[in-house]
Amino acid sequence: MENKHNMHMADNNARVLEREIAWFSRVMDARFNLHFEAKDVELIDIRDIPAPDLQQGDSVDSEYARVLREHELETDFNARLVLMLAMMPHIRPQVLDPLFTKNSGIGRNFTEFGGWTGKTHGGHLPTCETAAFLLAGNDLAHRFAVMRLFEDDHPLIKAGICRISNRQPDEPFFSAALTVTSEYLNRFTTGHFHKPDFSSDFPAKRIVSKLNWSDLVLHPEVMDEIDNIGVWLKHTGALMQDWGLERSVKPGYRCLFHGPPGTGKTLTATLIGAAAGVDVYRIDLSMIVSKYIGETEKNMASVFDQAQNKNWILFFDEADALFGKRTQAGNSNDRHANQEISYLLQRVEDFPGLVILATNLKANIDDAFARRFQASIYFPMPDAVQRLRLWQGLFPDSRRLAADVDLARLADEHELSGGALTNVARYAAIRAIREKRDTITQADLIQGIGRELVKEGRML
Repeated sequence: MENKHNMHMADNNARVLEREIAWFSRVMDARFNLHFEAKDVELIDIRDIPAPDLQQGDSVDSEYARVLREHELETDFNARLVLMLAMMPHIRPQVLDPLFTKNSGIGRNFTEFGGWTGKTHGGHLPTCETAAFLLAGNDLAHRFAVMRLFEDDHPLIKAGICRISNRQPDEPFFSAALTVTSEYLNRFTTGHFHKPDFSSDFPAKRIVSKLNWSDLVLHPEVMDEIDNIGVWLKHTGALMQDWGLERSVKPGYRCLFHGPPGTGKTLTATLIGAAAGVDVYRIDLSMIVSKYIGETEKNMASVFDQAQNKNWILFFDEADALFGKRTQAGNSNDRHANQEISYLLQRVEDFPGLVILATNLKANIDDAFARRFQASIYFPMPDAVQRLRLWQGLFPDSRRLAADVDLARLADEHELSGGALTNVARYAAIRAIREKRDTITQADLIQGIGRELVKEGRML
């Protein structure tokens, strides 16, 4: 049944887009005729070619029409043409082939057609210059008006439908690449709501867990702080508007989770997202930090730009690698590192959603970040009572434990984090299977505890 629904949706989307492609092709032909002053051209303005009606027939239920309605772009000729231009390399690339026409006077492509060259794609890849040509031709006033389409607060950009990228310093703004984001391309074509995948362009991964709050053992003080975060996520609109906080409080919420490894920082972030019904993305700092000047800021911008208008939680694990203390600017490297931190601070502060930074040692985080956190939550090592709850949660089926296992004694005698206890349980289960036993013994658990203590530089 679901497959049939998906096929019907894809077929419907295809019919709607076929009409949009036909309209786009007519507009592009008209622009060429006007630009090259073709004979017998009665058309004066490309806007005299009406865009397809999206309020009738199968158009109404298409994702394409639904998104345009949501952002009040249905009747916006310019925005629809730009969106179709961005989509064309993906859905009908040959439509853009006329833009390869060469200027016989100089033996190369027409500058006003714009475009950029891909590594493997042989078709025309549009730039903002391409959009300006189609919409404005040589009309300078119209060209200036086109710039409005690429500003950060325009619905196409603000909603993350289209992206302006590959901007080069000291080069014209219109030379930037114009692309449709994969999320909206999938919605307009297959109808699937795409979650971004980890890549060099998006160095973050969505994290989920099969565990729930009952599996997380935290101090009451910590849970109280977590509840505050949950209330903010649920009632942001009311707090900012109805309570009038938007006049004095910046959007967004920034938290610092600090404490020893394995005390539940990552799981807590994941469960906060699950409770609020929003996605949590863990930022891969190894893909963010670069030794080359400007690259770290560029990589960070890629994450924040894509997350800006999504209801996401951004989670920076081991955040001191990126948000560490600034140093005295003794040389150019120090100055560059301090500039990076200042840039990151600004992006975190301007992000309208929830940002969580996690570190094992709070002292490693730059003070400028710490002052701007709405919450600084310490995750301590669990006490004996909490460790017993953790042990019991790891072995819900008590039949897997031999008669000599004394979890209360283990909890009382060995101070370990929840993460370390999980490692012990895994090791003990493996040891039991290797020895062809159906149960875990006290000796298995003791040996596993010894291994964890060695890793931490301690002894049994």
